[in-house]
Amino acid sequence: MTQRRKSSAEFKREAVALTRQPGVSCRQMALEIGVNPNVLSR
Repeated sequence: MTQRRKSSAEFKREAVALTRQPGVSCRQMALEIGVNPNVLSR
């Protein structure tokens, strides 16, 4: 079983801010920063 990776609050805020940029899909940004797209969309 794999362990869950803990992300800092700052990382989470920055990830959400990146998805709000025009022309960038949530899936595309998730793959770029190395997280599962389903996790980022939540």
